[in-house]
Amino acid sequence: MNARVTDGDRGVSVRRATARDAKRLTHLVRTSSAYEGPYAPMIAGYRVGQDYIETHEVYVAVGRDGRVLGFYALILNPPELDLMFVADSAQGLGVGRLLMAHMKHEARAAGLGSVRIVSHPPAEGFYLSVGARRTGTVAARPPAVMWDRPELELTTG
Repeated sequence: MNARVTDGDRGVSVRRATARDAKRLTHLVRTSSAYEGPYAPMIAGYRVGQDYIETHEVYVAVGRDGRVLGFYALILNPPELDLMFVADSAQGLGVGRLLMAHMKHEARAAGLGSVRIVSHPPAEGFYLSVGARRTGTVAARPPAVMWDRPELELTTG
């Protein structure tokens, strides 16, 4: 679905990310309030590089004004949702659900029956609400990740 997908009611469209989006995506990650407090070390210094965007299936949700509202990155082999962020100002507006619907379509089009998600602990409820099911727990890996994370699977059918 490389064509733009739109949530016409809100004027939000989803398009393939380009190298020119790298700085905006990095800013979105680094300013996410979901990663404050004990989660802050996980994104400290994190960068979404142009090479990452060119290598993976990265899509952005953009508002009518051109502002990036969120993005996701899908790794095809093995199938995994690598990154998923929605701007704090766009939380609760359906942007995450739009991105997940788009990701399921892209995964299905690529022949994937399911996608693994290793969730940020506070985001597990969101993934469950869009149809993912819990399959286990990924153990902490200090010093980069200091907490266990829920492992989920989302079928694309």
